[in-house]
Amino acid sequence: MPQALVSICIPTYNGAAYLAEALQSAIGQTYPHLEIVVSDDASTDATLEIVESFKHKTQIPIHIVHHTPSGIGANWNHCMQKAQGEYIKFLFQDDVLMPDCVEKMVAAAEQHPQAGMIASKRTFLKDSSVDNLEMEIWIKVFGNLQSQLFKDKNLNHYWVTKALFKSVFFRLSPLNKIGEPSVTLIKSAVVKKIGTFRTDLKQVLDYEYWYRLLKKYPILILDEELVKFRLHSNQATQINKKQSIDDYEIFEKILYKNYLWLLHPKERKKLLKKFSPAVKFLLKLKRRFT
Repeated sequence: MPQALVSICIPTYNGAAYLAEALQSAIGQTYPHLEIVVSDDASTDATLEIVESFKHKTQIPIHIVHHTPSGIGANWNHCMQKAQGEYIKFLFQDDVLMPDCVEKMVAAAEQHPQAGMIASKRTFLKDSSVDNLEMEIWIKVFGNLQSQLFKDKNLNHYWVTKALFKSVFFRLSPLNKIGEPSVTLIKSAVVKKIGTFRTDLKQVLDYEYWYRLLKKYPILILDEELVKFRLHSNQATQINKKQSIDDYEIFEKILYKNYLWLLHPKERKKLLKKFSPAVKFLLKLKRRFT
């Protein structure tokens, strides 16, 4: 049977500093049946020139599609919508794929067709511009997102199911239990069923999407570092900032509206107290008469 087409989707914006390394990792994949889709958000640096230069280095089709800037989620969605592959493999402009990343992810997807998405662990590319202490703190907190999932060291993969929502650690940090988009391979058919990333979110749009997917399909995580995730000064700036309070408020409302009866009873109780008009009214009455 012919191999499935995989679309490597690279959303870009002023990515000249690291984009060549990302593209080199894309064209260097051991899996041959690829296309590369670059959705550019009106870059003003050499991003597009770098992409054009790679068209002469590979037989893999490289498509540049232009996007009017309207938030990172909108560009991610635009990139997916232009993809023709049976699978969508995100690669962000500052990350790097291991040579056998796509091959191993596709093999897992073909072996386990019930999975809506394949993910992997990641290692880190540490930019010299990032303060070492900040980097160590970040890695200590977010370095192994799946540490609470992989209990059996003999397994080389882990199935994430809807049972995650009811677990006691679902709402504990790190809130993203799956990973960044670069560590995922998503079936295009699944995207058609669950929709695209929410454009009203800035910080949590990736794992909101993973959990929306998880409501309908299990996720298979490979216990192998198949992606290099880059830590650099832009990320350090974000680390030092307080993440968007609005995002977390919106996410809690999403949990209340769409996940309430899937959650652990303690989390369910918290959300009911916060968002349910009936519960808030009863609590108000209780306070009045006690």
